[in-house]
Amino acid sequence: MKISRISLGLAACALAVLSSCEKQLEEYNPSGLTAETVYTTPAGFETLVNAAYSYTRWWYGKEDGYSASEMGTDLWQRGAGDVNPDLTDYTTLQGSSRALEALWGKLYAAVNLCNAGINRIGQSGMTDAQKKTREGELRFLRAFYYWHIVETWGGVHFTTDETTTVQTTANRTPIETFYKQIFDDLNIAVANLPNTTTEYGRVTKPAAEAFLAKMHLTRGNNQEAATLAQRVISSYGYSLQANYADLWSMTNLENKEIVWAVNYSKELSLDDKRDDVLYPDGHPRGANNGHLLWTMKYDDQPGMTRDIANGRPFNRYMPSLFLLRLFDETKDSRYLASFKTAWIANTAVTGAKPLAKGDTAILATKKEIPTSVENAKNYRTYDLSKVYNPATGAVVGDRLHYVCLRKFDDPTRPTIAEEQSARDAYVIRLADVYLMAAEANFKLGNTTQAVTQINAVRERAALPGKVADMRITAANLSLDFILDERARELAGEQLRWFDLKRTNRLVPRVKANNPEAGASIQDYHMLRPIPQRQLDAIQNKAEFIQNQGYR
Repeated sequence: MKISRISLGLAACALAVLSSCEKQLEEYNPSGLTAETVYTTPAGFETLVNAAYSYTRWWYGKEDGYSASEMGTDLWQRGAGDVNPDLTDYTTLQGSSRALEALWGKLYAAVNLCNAGINRIGQSGMTDAQKKTREGELRFLRAFYYWHIVETWGGVHFTTDETTTVQTTANRTPIETFYKQIFDDLNIAVANLPNTTTEYGRVTKPAAEAFLAKMHLTRGNNQEAATLAQRVISSYGYSLQANYADLWSMTNLENKEIVWAVNYSKELSLDDKRDDVLYPDGHPRGANNGHLLWTMKYDDQPGMTRDIANGRPFNRYMPSLFLLRLFDETKDSRYLASFKTAWIANTAVTGAKPLAKGDTAILATKKEIPTSVENAKNYRTYDLSKVYNPATGAVVGDRLHYVCLRKFDDPTRPTIAEEQSARDAYVIRLADVYLMAAEANFKLGNTTQAVTQINAVRERAALPGKVADMRITAANLSLDFILDERARELAGEQLRWFDLKRTNRLVPRVKANNPEAGASIQDYHMLRPIPQRQLDAIQNKAEFIQNQGYR
């Protein structure tokens, strides 16, 4: 079964209360709770571990996390509803970024909770076997959170001690120190964690090995990355889904391709939505919000009214023309599995261009449709030149109507207005591990192995009868091809900014393929600005300064 959503929600709530009690301990402590009384019982310590997981939900499946990990890359441009345009096109990106401030605070809160658990586990009252597993989980999570911090902001504040009082200074710590701790933690996690879990969402040994492989790849340790990735591919019974589209079915979320996911409850009231009484530290929208963010404004078109099946359109993000052109939909199933191009009328229309329920109401396409063909159709068309400049890729349309990413759609939501989705957020899936292995082998000069690993992913994506056409040879192989393949396979899955940074291709690929972000991006954008609120709060302002290039 999955980790109880009650446990996650109440654990986070209880620890928020505990934190509040600690701050006011000398004045008034209505609950009588202290860290010493809670963390020294097995049940209390379990709430700490579960709460440490809960912070993954602030990044994965949430708008700020999508903006920080997918926007500002070669794959996406600003939709009309984008609330974080500073991260999308860099023009106004500074320490005032609301999204980065929120993520900074949650990531450091998560690290502090992991520090508390790791340092206190000896007094938890658990059995030795329980201690081993829970420490492995906390070590993994600390490494996971610190990776997000160090890659996003560079050599910023670092500690492995629990903070229980207000801190008025911050340290600048070398990136190498972060990574030494990340590797130390992950090696312990790999040694301690079980191969499988009965509680879906808990991290396991293969998940730790897969993430460790990514860390080695990030730091240029390609042989270690290749070896670990291959172990995950070969040793634990994971397998690629036969049909790429099946990955995104709400009835197939727990499948054999998923190495680790951030899980959300089917009972939406048990997810992480803020409740001023019961869960004041919760998220304003709770659960997975991906279904809202990539959907265009379809309900202003003839034949279409807003419904559950088509989603609630926030129109935050739209694909770059570069991304759409990466797919050859005549042989690659991932284009139509990843993108929605047609909307079916749910309301009848009378008049000069009538529509019956069930007719096509809207067609969005990356191709150019002749005007004579468009005029002969009763449905609305948004073809290439209505949305993009075909030569430059610049958006020329209204940013409201376009081909939409559909991976995160959720037709199981109970109401039209529901913001929460029970969809799990995939963090590591086997296709990603194959492509990491291929990248490591390519860098090692093991071309044959790299081609085989890429072809495993491409063959799965082939349309019927097109498997041979999808295979590549060594002549096709390059780092840019691998990044293109990662885009085709993983677009929208909160990996792209990290992929481009890891390969040192962020700036050149954005300049080449994103006419909006490309006009503003500079080398210093390889790091994001430290939140100004953090800089204002510390006393050692001369030592802990803003990242280069930002005010």
